[in-house]
Amino acid sequence: MSDRDQASNKAEEFKGKAKENLGKATDNEQWQAEGKTEQKTSKFKQAGEKVKDALTGDDKHRRS
Repeated sequence: MSDRDQASNKAEEFKGKAKENLGKATDNEQWQAEGKTEQKTSKFKQAGEKVKDALTGDDKHRRS
C-alpha cells in the first residue's frame, strides 16, 4: 500500500468518525449512517490493499 493511499484511507476513516460523532451530537441519523459507511468503506479499502500487498510480496508496511 502506498503511503499516499494509506494516508487517504486514514483521512477518510477519520472524516467518517467525525461525521458520525457530529450526527450523534446533533441527533442527525443520516450523518451518523453516512459516517459509519465512510468508516467501513475506508477499512475495506485498507484490507484490500493489505491483501494485494501480501499477494505481490510488497512487505514495505508489514511488521516484523
